[in-house]
Amino acid sequence: MKEHWGGTVEPSGSAPEEITVESLLRELDADASSDEATVRPTELLEDALVSLDADAEGFRFDEDIVKHSLDELLLVLIAARADGTHGKQLMDDLDQRFDARLSPGTVYPRLHDMDAEGTVAVREMVRTKEYTISDDAEAEARVREAMLQHLAIGRFLERALADGDLF
Repeated sequence: MKEHWGGTVEPSGSAPEEITVESLLRELDADASSDEATVRPTELLEDALVSLDADAEGFRFDEDIVKHSLDELLLVLIAARADGTHGKQLMDDLDQRFDARLSPGTVYPRLHDMDAEGTVAVREMVRTKEYTISDDAEAEARVREAMLQHLAIGRFLERALADGDLF
């Protein structure tokens, strides 16, 4: 089988199996356990979708919204791995968990900026760079602030829809 961004393609040319958020979450949990993740971001995502009463099979993230929250998502994904992670793994995580196929030209500059700010530490490896959180308090504060901003907007929209008289 050959992997590609949307699922698995059979070498015989047969149709690929249907890919759902649930199947990706199961697959990602298997991947995360092999990478010794301290927290499984997939479980966090699954819990979030359940708490929103979202249809996990029909739900898809908007790539622009993922890009808007990229720094905070990267911080959570980096923090979730006990021994650090590399950029390719982070891009794979974003693709698999958030339906966002972001280019290295989008992800690496953000990692570089967070390194320059002192929030993320970079360790040069032989053929790659490994990223870890260097300032836990700053990383947590950034993630918390982004969460509050998103929740406030979401609650505003939720109440507008619940009113029933607007649309």
